Amino acid sequence: MQKLSLPERPGWRERAKELGFTFADMNGEPYWDETSAYRFTLRQIEEDIEAPGSELHGMCREAVAHAVTSEEWLTRLEIPRAHWDFVERSWANGEPELYGRFDLAYDGKGPAKLLEYNADTPTSLYESASFQWLWFEESRDAGGLGPNTDQFNRIHEALTERWAAICVPGEDVHFAADKENPEDYATVEALAWAAREAGLGAHFTDLANIGITDQGQLADDHDRVIGTLFKLYPWEDMLRDEFAPNLQPSQTRFIEPPWKALLSNKGLLPLLWHLFPDHPNLLPAFFQSDLEAARRGEDTLFAQAIAAAEPLLAQGHVTKPIFSREGAGVVIHEAGRETDRAPDDSYSHHPQVVQALAALPDFEGFHPVLGAWIVGEDCVGLGMREDRARITHNLSRFKPHFIEG
Repeated sequence: MQKLSLPERPGWRERAKELGFTFADMNGEPYWDETSAYRFTLRQIEEDIEAPGSELHGMCREAVAHAVTSEEWLTRLEIPRAHWDFVERSWANGEPELYGRFDLAYDGKGPAKLLEYNADTPTSLYESASFQWLWFEESRDAGGLGPNTDQFNRIHEALTERWAAICVPGEDVHFAADKENPEDYATVEALAWAAREAGLGAHFTDLANIGITDQGQLADDHDRVIGTLFKLYPWEDMLRDEFAPNLQPSQTRFIEPPWKALLSNKGLLPLLWHLFPDHPNLLPAFFQSDLEAARRGEDTLFAQAIAAAEPLLAQGHVTKPIFSREGAGVVIHEAGRETDRAPDDSYSHHPQVVQALAALPDFEGFHPVLGAWIVGEDCVGLGMREDRARITHNLSRFKPHFIEG
């Protein structure tokens, strides 16, 4: 894994605007940054990212099977009791997942470590699947990259195949997002593009304009009944929305399915560590309440695991709210003192998870985080973000990658 300086493509910003990539720069700073790129070997991609990514998703499915009928875990994961049956039935009925993104710490040497799973509403999809691939093809054609280079990226093709697999031919799918948010709109457009290529009907609707028919069905702003809905609206908010009592009775098929509420939740991290202790791609993680109970000497289910992890936690750990976005609420502790804190604490009122610290590598003063994309149950591509700060946030730069060697 190396970071290499590369020439920018002439006129790429104009091309981005033509293609609707309107947030390539944000707040006067580059978001898409192709002045350099990360190079991986094929072995690193296949053995350290692709295979572990697919394995981690399989472990997540086992975690859902473990938690979805457990009152203890549903409570720990803050699933509202009124919707336990809704969540459990979606798993029991085998409602299929579409996509997700693991955020990983990786330096090219040891195993990649799972930081969190964006399993419900991951963004940065368009730039990962499409604009990154365009960069790769044009850079290779221009000689900036060698003729034998490649990129770990079949995200769009996998999405097209997945839509065809989980829907019937010609099925109409509504795609809902906040129309005022360019990144969210680009995400649902990227998904709708794949759905159209799969032969499905794709209709955009603003989240705020979804209503209820007299028969209790969801409907868009043209009074069309919504049979299948992809929603870029996280389950933790949907299940607490005043609209929530209408969701299960509506008989709408949701993508992602309700059981994804168990994965799009940082409480997943202690659940995975409980089920798969010492897995090479996991970091010790616990609910803060369990950690505090163990330190008071209480004999809990997790006391032994916490005792075993204490030396590593003492070296460094991160606290993070079970619900949060873009690094909000993350606090880093090292050697007994707080050393870094995200400026956004708007999610910090939620229960906290404590996870052992995996230091991000330093490339010329920037710290990259890998985004391993899952479509269906397989890892199919890579996107990368980097920042001078150690906590990745919504303005952290997107960096392209390629494979060589």
